[in-house]
Amino acid sequence: MGLSIREEPPSSGDEFLDLIADPFSTSIQQSSIYAAIVYSFVITGLLFLVFCFLRPRNNRVYARRAKYADEKHRPPPLDKGPFSWIKAVADAKEQTLVDTIGLDAVLCLRFLRMLRNIFGVLTVIGCCILIPVNYVGGAKYGGESATLTRFTPQYIYGGDRFWAYVAVAYLFEGTICGFIWWNYRAVFRLRRTYFESKEYKASLHSRTLLLTHIPPSSRTDAGIAGLIESSMPTADVPRGSVGRNVRDLPELIEQHDEAVRELEQYLAKYLSNPNQLPTKRPTCKVKKDDKILHGTAKVDAIDYLTDRIARLETSIKEVRESVDMRNPMSYGFASYDRIEDAHAVAYATRKKGPKGCDVYLAPKPHDLLWQNLSMSRKTRRARAFWDGLWMILLTVAFIVPNILTSAFLSNFANLGLVWKDFQTNLDAHRTGWAIAQGILAPLIQVLMYMGIPILFRRLWTHAGDVSRTSRERHVASRLYVFYVFNNLFVFSVFGSVWRYVSTVIGAHNEGVWEAMKHGQPFTQLVTGLCNVSTFWLTWQMQRNLGAAIDLSQAWTFVWSWFQRTFLSPTPREMIELSAPQPFPYAEYYNNYLFVSTVGLCMGSLQPIILPVTALYMGLEVLGKKYLHLYTHVTKTESGGRFWRLLVNRLLFAVLLGNAVIALVVGAKGVGDQNVFVMGKLLYAMVPLPFFLFGFKWYCKKSFDDKILYYSTIPYSDLESNHNVNNPKARKSDKVGVRFGNPAIYKKLITPMVHAKSQHLLKQVYGHRSNADNEIFAGPHHHSTDRATPANLGYGDVYLEEMDHHAPGHGIEGSAMPNMEVVEEADLDFENFKRRAEFREEFGGDGELYGRPEDLISRPGTPSTFTTFVENSPYGSPRAKRYSGSLPGSRRSSFTSARLADTKDESGGHSYAKGYQHAPIADAFPEQDLVDVNLPGTPLDADDVLRASDSRQSLVDRRSRDGSPADAYFNRSMRGDTSYESYRHK
Repeated sequence: MGLSIREEPPSSGDEFLDLIADPFSTSIQQSSIYAAIVYSFVITGLLFLVFCFLRPRNNRVYARRAKYADEKHRPPPLDKGPFSWIKAVADAKEQTLVDTIGLDAVLCLRFLRMLRNIFGVLTVIGCCILIPVNYVGGAKYGGESATLTRFTPQYIYGGDRFWAYVAVAYLFEGTICGFIWWNYRAVFRLRRTYFESKEYKASLHSRTLLLTHIPPSSRTDAGIAGLIESSMPTADVPRGSVGRNVRDLPELIEQHDEAVRELEQYLAKYLSNPNQLPTKRPTCKVKKDDKILHGTAKVDAIDYLTDRIARLETSIKEVRESVDMRNPMSYGFASYDRIEDAHAVAYATRKKGPKGCDVYLAPKPHDLLWQNLSMSRKTRRARAFWDGLWMILLTVAFIVPNILTSAFLSNFANLGLVWKDFQTNLDAHRTGWAIAQGILAPLIQVLMYMGIPILFRRLWTHAGDVSRTSRERHVASRLYVFYVFNNLFVFSVFGSVWRYVSTVIGAHNEGVWEAMKHGQPFTQLVTGLCNVSTFWLTWQMQRNLGAAIDLSQAWTFVWSWFQRTFLSPTPREMIELSAPQPFPYAEYYNNYLFVSTVGLCMGSLQPIILPVTALYMGLEVLGKKYLHLYTHVTKTESGGRFWRLLVNRLLFAVLLGNAVIALVVGAKGVGDQNVFVMGKLLYAMVPLPFFLFGFKWYCKKSFDDKILYYSTIPYSDLESNHNVNNPKARKSDKVGVRFGNPAIYKKLITPMVHAKSQHLLKQVYGHRSNADNEIFAGPHHHSTDRATPANLGYGDVYLEEMDHHAPGHGIEGSAMPNMEVVEEADLDFENFKRRAEFREEFGGDGELYGRPEDLISRPGTPSTFTTFVENSPYGSPRAKRYSGSLPGSRRSSFTSARLADTKDESGGHSYAKGYQHAPIADAFPEQDLVDVNLPGTPLDADDVLRASDSRQSLVDRRSRDGSPADAYFNRSMRGDTSYESYRHK
């Protein structure tokens, strides 16, 4: 009797392996594609209409930047009509926008317009050439397939049809290179205009160089000047300033700020209902460095944080007073009188600095990452290695989630094969799950990567970047690599590779080499890419939804409502909610580059992706132009330094797109034929990468140096070659620059409490010995820094904080408030926009609010000296008579600031106790005068550049110990050891 063989059904494990090998075997159902289209465009349209009707009624959200900007940076006013903003935004010209929103924002908009125009032209080329070729050529094998699938080259084989793909590759590359060249020239003109602007020429960083890895023998002010002079002598002597060791001051200040914010959060939650306090006071865990004092048990949060803030303020003050010049650091700054000289030296030392140091064009002071300036090369290399390893491990870790999303979320039927209960539900509700499939797969793909930019930003800070803007450029470039590898390459290619490997392993009757040849790896790869291109079509459609969400500020509304309803926000958080938000350039540039890469790679496989990408870029141009004008700010202006990074990544995307076309031509057009005999199609594509590299080389030689440097030769050479009649600058015109670490001068923040809870503060602190003090007798409109040293001797002196109700009298220490009470009506960024603690985060260097710190200095830092002109105690009698009314004078600027904002008394320079007015010098003869900022002390340039024995204290201890008030000026001076005198010996 014959035995019947029973075939067992495949196990769930076998089904899972099959799905990994071919996750898009049945493609995405037509209904899910339609669902994605309807979902994307309908929700996008609704959000757009909501924005149009809410915008005139909510300036607090939709015009926050316009609300707080000064007259120069204020955008044009908008009418109340729901669609009136479109014409106003469209009519804004680029040259006007440079002054209004800054060059970084203008560059972002120009890049978006370039991408919109590129994909608009590629849409015409791709849809008019590739769709007819694919649809007609695949009629024989794909006649009954879905329409979108027939738009791909999946069903065409051999023949001369693939010459169309070769022609498209050349047209794509030529179009993109043409647009890049045109915009490169425009960016060059914008950058040169930026160099010639009054703001740039008057700024400190424009004529300053940053030096790192300075050898020990040159770590003095004069040593830096000599070091930089040895690389390229110039007509004028650079002013040097070596960095000082501030020890653990930055860490202490960071801990203080964290403690203040934590205390504010506990107080806000505890005092949220002023009519009835909770029965139990809040508790918290003790910080690691306080466990010896407080133990490991939970303690009263309010008392503990209050004491911790007081201890930290005391420690900060002690460290500030003990910082001296005995331990100079390996970094410093060299400043020139002429921008041409500084940039020429930076250009000459761009590859190799003098004595092994690195020379950069100095960023703006608030742009510097001060903790990384003194990092050694060994430490940088070690951190770069480990941080790079972490990025690789993170990239590998994301492979598994990508495989699972590609196998299951792209087609819920695959999930039903390994989860039978879900298959039952899927069969019962096919329409609903089809809609969910078209929405969830792209949405989860986006949500998976939301935290990656934050992690990368921390890694690059740890790796040793010297400025925030350079860190943002590195973050954008690494994000692009991460997204392209994980999102595009792994997600799109892994299924085809796995299927090919499983085919080779399953070929038991053939050798390995024969199995590999019969597996047709390139054909399987192209087929898999054609299938997955439909997923990327739905993903690109959801980019339109993202643009509408940004424009409507939906997340801002949701987060603001959630925070106000459930989280008991502190007064500081309420103020920050009303502030204009910084624009995250790294994340958005990565998004635009990745969308462009998907469009170029998948657009040749599924041409419908090209118009969808063009539509998205068009929406982004309009939406981001509005957001840059009316809601967002540039936190740190780099002057358009992102451009070269963007061009390089876009050219790489072109190269990747050409590789995809070459793969299609090789797999489908040549196939199994002899490549050396029948490979004319591939041979025709060989010049494409060489054309691309040649174009890149041309752009580098023609534009890059001119975009980065104001001049590549010193001013004296320019003068002799181009304008011999131009008189040399007078010595009185010289301005020296000194960058000081903000940890020495930064004003500490003060805890904020809502005024509605003011009457409860004595009850909260009733058990403390200082409960009856006047520290709760607010409201106060300025914060108080109790960690300011008594007197500073580091190139500047401070004014005592004066009592505004008693002119001429300082605020007594016992009356200093240590709690800032804020009224409900004052919980608006308008009242705090000039404070450093808010301005640095939500207004860059303060330029948006009419107070650009880089033109003079950061609050309380020494910056300019050795210029005796009319707006000074040393000027002529004529200057003194008119100094109060001169529009550019220091006095008039200070008065204007006071008149503009009488509530905010801490927005300008902050000074400590012990300030002494310099004696009035004899009047100079009347002459042509220059209006510049002056120091508080009559320092001589030679005294500043004098080689020190490194024992001069940064803080004048004699003033702190009770020395006479003029002790600073009575210090004995050694012989003239300045670099100036040495240079002319």
